[in-house]
Amino acid sequence: MEFNPALVKEYRLIGYELRSLTREQFNDDKVDAGDIGSGHTVTALYEIVPQGSKGNVDALRYQAEKNIATPISKDKRQQELAWLKLRYKTPGNSHSQLIETPIQAATMLANIRAADEDFRFATAVAAWAQWLRGSSLIENFGPREILALANSARGNDRFGHRAEFVRLVELSSALHPVQVSQHKAPEATLAGE
Repeated sequence: MEFNPALVKEYRLIGYELRSLTREQFNDDKVDAGDIGSGHTVTALYEIVPQGSKGNVDALRYQAEKNIATPISKDKRQQELAWLKLRYKTPGNSHSQLIETPIQAATMLANIRAADEDFRFATAVAAWAQWLRGSSLIENFGPREILALANSARGNDRFGHRAEFVRLVELSSALHPVQVSQHKAPEATLAGE
């Protein structure tokens, strides 16, 4: 995933730390990047900080504007939040094939309340993991906000997995020594697939 620096000041992939590749490794079919089996899905959540917002890290003094590999008009580039590249192998084949596609800003930048149930629930799970780790990056987004988000996304919980998650958040927040946030969570802009 390559984020457009005209729209995204900072980004952070939540999870998958052990599966990161260098740019050089991406095109090497011999490097294991974490396989996704046929018919399976994987959700990757990114925290993004839009341009113009206060970031989490200091700006770089000498960073020059990055060269664009594929020349596109400035107007079209400003509409793209990111460029997704995915490599896959068909069964029995040792050489991968490349899929590339732009991700339009209008489809990615949204208030969490406008997202579908699965995305909201996945976000609640990721936020809980960050809260358990004591991450400062979620600021005041604590158990109260996580529970509200998870409960808003329970949907058809046929096997009770989402209800069990809610119980685990309630239990962990009761056992955790940090006070539950009394503040309302700030409006967050979240992105993911």
